[in-house]
Amino acid sequence: MSTFTTADGTEIFYKDWGTGRPVVFSHGWPLSADAWDGQLRLVAEAGFRAVAHDRRGHGRSGQSWQGNHMDQYADDLAELLEKLDLRDAVLVGHSTGGGEVARYIGRHGTGRVAKAVLLGAVPPLMLKTDANPEGTPVEAFDDIRAGVESDRSQFYRTLSEPFYGANRPGNKVSQGKRDEFWLQGMQAGLKAAYDCVEQFSETDFTEDLKRIDVPTLIAHGDDDQIVPIAASALKTAELVKDATLKVYPGGSHGLVGDFEQAFDADLLEFVKS
Repeated sequence: MSTFTTADGTEIFYKDWGTGRPVVFSHGWPLSADAWDGQLRLVAEAGFRAVAHDRRGHGRSGQSWQGNHMDQYADDLAELLEKLDLRDAVLVGHSTGGGEVARYIGRHGTGRVAKAVLLGAVPPLMLKTDANPEGTPVEAFDDIRAGVESDRSQFYRTLSEPFYGANRPGNKVSQGKRDEFWLQGMQAGLKAAYDCVEQFSETDFTEDLKRIDVPTLIAHGDDDQIVPIAASALKTAELVKDATLKVYPGGSHGLVGDFEQAFDADLLEFVKS
């Protein structure tokens, strides 16, 4: 396995497929780099270098007690880019990973970055506040924490349904796809999974988004039940200077079926352009 050790001593697992211009993927909660396997293969076969890491506490990376916060996630991504000396990279982030990409640029700039892709991403702010009435009430995130803490195995099985839109009429989401979500979720350590809920729900990425100065594809399903589009992509598109907004009718939060095929085509076109 390919790993590197961060400055604070945490071992980070990563995949590194293909050669060429790097496309670097950051995954959502509570998943791992495996969630991007289809897209990693897609871009690698198209002549690019596909890189994806497991966030600390998730997948095959070390389960550090400290550091389960967005600034550290961004710094871990920075260390990965520096370790592999990746330049002119396209950064792709889904959900929490989209926040990681935004915070990376906010903290480290775009010296190594040529483009960004935010898919179903949590910025600018998921939490409902007086200034963000379109957000999700804190009680919903309290329920997530309670589910993770009390019976995370069953919680992940249940969460996989709205994650992929398996609760929608006529859906074609397989049990295998839902089992994949459960398996990746169970690889995440309890401490990291619990801590990360606050990070993806309460972190305000507004200033990070304003610092993005590279072409950015903002992609979002309009039936996303996890990260509703009104509080996320629609606002992000107004904050990022050079943004292209792509809305997928009926698209869920997780990539599956026709939504995944449509996103894959747009991703490849954006990376190649």
